[in-house]
Amino acid sequence: MALQDAAPRRDGSKGEQTRQGILDAAIARFGREGFRSTAVADIARDASVGGSLVYAYFPNKESLFLAAVDEDAAAVIREGVDSLIAEGDVNEWRRRLIFTLLDSLEKHPLAKRLLAGLEPEVTIRVLETPALAELRKACAERLRFEQARGTVRSDIDAGVLANGLVAITLSLLMSVVQIGVGAAELYADDVAAVLQAAVELPVRGSARNVET
Repeated sequence: MALQDAAPRRDGSKGEQTRQGILDAAIARFGREGFRSTAVADIARDASVGGSLVYAYFPNKESLFLAAVDEDAAAVIREGVDSLIAEGDVNEWRRRLIFTLLDSLEKHPLAKRLLAGLEPEVTIRVLETPALAELRKACAERLRFEQARGTVRSDIDAGVLANGLVAITLSLLMSVVQIGVGAAELYADDVAAVLQAAVELPVRGSARNVET
């Protein structure tokens, strides 16, 4: 499959609504049946438009698929960003981020399909979505906030650590999607403990600070 970027036509609100309807139908159909088993005619029928109209917005099946991948992956990532800026215990945000993304995947079948490795030719596409940069930025801002509060080590680069956290999170998501959510529940506290040990300042009076 040739990886071509989508080239959407923008011709006003009605055209954008039509394009979005096609894109929504594509996300659902590709997520359910995959790229190879889906025909553009199927998507057109699901979107209640003529088959030729699809090509007015997407030059071919590949460009429609890539646009659908970008849209669905971005929706998942945006929910993760929202979880970072939500009110709550600042010390729980790393754990909450992983489970927010996992819950979101259940509503976004195409993104889940990619992370499951069922579309290997475009799995890397998830790493290229602009929304991922927003997630890295939100993580970095959260870390800087905790540094200012004195709960995270000041000797670490928040931007570099945020990139690492996002990479680890995506790797965990791929593993969990492929082996089952039970793994996330089983090891969530352990993973959170590793991240906590890596970035947070020791708590005074804790057992690990008591000299023997």
